[in-house]
Amino acid sequence: MSRVKDTSAIEIAGVLEQVAGRLKDVRTRRRLTLAEVTEATGISKSTLSRLETGQRRPTLELLLALSHVYRVPLGDLVAAPEQGDPRIHLKAGQVKGRTVIPLTRRPDGTQAWKIVIPPGMVTPEPRAHEGREWLYVLSGRMRVVLGDEDWVLGPGEIAEFGTQVPHWFGSTGDEPVEILSIFTRPGERMTVRTKPAAAVLE
Repeated sequence: MSRVKDTSAIEIAGVLEQVAGRLKDVRTRRRLTLAEVTEATGISKSTLSRLETGQRRPTLELLLALSHVYRVPLGDLVAAPEQGDPRIHLKAGQVKGRTVIPLTRRPDGTQAWKIVIPPGMVTPEPRAHEGREWLYVLSGRMRVVLGDEDWVLGPGEIAEFGTQVPHWFGSTGDEPVEILSIFTRPGERMTVRTKPAAAVLE
């Protein structure tokens, strides 16, 4: 517990050390003199001067008065560190030899994944279900089978389709492919921006 308190005290001290420079910068940008700020806030010139040179520790009352006069949010004067850890820790899994990294945590609604498919020729096994899928190729080449159509997508290309159409996607066989996949329910329309596999593989 003492270590946590020490860390918090260090963080607070670091924030307060930066306040002095911020106060002077904001006042300068507002083209206000110390005398004008004193008149507007009632804070003495000596106190303002010590705040701007770091010789006096700012209090919440002083900072609120100055943020009002300078017309800036209190956070702009304090620049407090963000609270909490913004990172989302999601674990990669293996599904039929593919590395699947979930990018969302909601079990329903829109779901997103990064999928890494290893090289190697695999016999397509199309399946159908309700929904709509959006695929974006990050690297490599991806083969997409949609009904009777067979396509190959390269980096930067996108496929969007209703998943009630029997579909399958995987590597073209010669290199790994990395994709982003977004799935929603329901979906019907299909848009593919690429060339048919027959034209590319011949």
